[in-house]
Amino acid sequence: MKKIFGKQVAIALVLIVVVGGAFSLGYYTGEKKHPAIESVSGLSNKEVGEPNGTDFSLFWQAWNTLNEKYAGSTTPPSAQERVWGAIEGLAGAYGDPYTTFFPPQESKNFQEAVAGNFDGVGMEVGIQGGVLVVISPLKNTPASRAGVEAGDQILKIDKTDAATLSVDKAVNLIRGKKGTTVVLTLGRKGIKAPFVVSIVRDTIDIPTVDTEFRKKDGVFVLRLYSFSALSPGLFRDGLRQFAESGSDKLVIDLRNNPGGYLEAAVDMASWFLPVGKVVVTEDFGKAQDPQVYRSKGYNVFSDNLKLVILLNAGSASASEILAGALHDQGKATLVGEKSFGKGSVQELVDLPGKTSLKVTIARWLTPNGTSISGNGITPDVVVEMNADDVKAGKDTQLEKAAAVLLNKK
Repeated sequence: MKKIFGKQVAIALVLIVVVGGAFSLGYYTGEKKHPAIESVSGLSNKEVGEPNGTDFSLFWQAWNTLNEKYAGSTTPPSAQERVWGAIEGLAGAYGDPYTTFFPPQESKNFQEAVAGNFDGVGMEVGIQGGVLVVISPLKNTPASRAGVEAGDQILKIDKTDAATLSVDKAVNLIRGKKGTTVVLTLGRKGIKAPFVVSIVRDTIDIPTVDTEFRKKDGVFVLRLYSFSALSPGLFRDGLRQFAESGSDKLVIDLRNNPGGYLEAAVDMASWFLPVGKVVVTEDFGKAQDPQVYRSKGYNVFSDNLKLVILLNAGSASASEILAGALHDQGKATLVGEKSFGKGSVQELVDLPGKTSLKVTIARWLTPNGTSISGNGITPDVVVEMNADDVKAGKDTQLEKAAAVLLNKK
């Protein structure tokens, strides 16, 4: 059973996939509390699993009023669609952008995205400060080629105002068949007026790792783009290349890496930490005792290793866990910009009728007890990339990371 951090377009979260979860719709409908319930037709199990002490008479009164009086321009939803809408509202009442109900098609889309191959534009989105934003565009995807940047605010998706959309509803609108076009209205820091980007959807394959040995200064750069099921093996191969290079100066570039599997983050941290060292703690609050994830103890590098991790606003969840672990354990210096702050854990529960419910159940803490959720991780050395540097192809953050490794200011 894998816990997953937000990766591709459809994922801004950590998942525990629970197969066959049972759920029965149940509302209190006793005759004394709501005698008009007989007018609700087409539903079954209306009283199964009802919570004690909860009066659902207002709900059924609203249901019946809409059922009897609605005469708007849109076609009334079916009884089943109204039930789904009610559950969506229930999940939304918690005020958590990652707690969401998925009707059948949305549930199917979400689980396809978890599998790692889907049609879309290739970016992850999330909520920050109550606003829908781009966590990161993935490398070599339609979104990155169209110029979308981490931190861009999504104001409209085609003609739909994004202000009230949940993450998952936004994702469902952005995704679509290969070859079709989605038009995004974006806002960006430093640009006064909103601007429009048209993106042609394509099949998205999640990139993973590439490496570079800089002969000019002996710095080895390992760029990690996701924490997929394949990432640990590819990361190990990258570390082997680093060892063979003869360098003792390593940069792990986690910029615009929106996350992936928890197991991948723990495995990667284990190459640098002795066995038993804390990588991350899963804090369930009062619900249960915390779960501590520890290093497997590969620990193949000597104390002479010089390590810098690069972060930016597109570094989220698993990226933040790896960076937080190696930083708090004294193994790495962090350079770049404050990370996104996606530090909550979701459980995906399969429900009847091919629906599902994604629920936030915990939050992640670094080894020093710092909560990632909402806070992000602030680097030891803050370096912001400006638009002029990007246009000129100048990577000031990487150059600063190299300078740190070379003990230069």
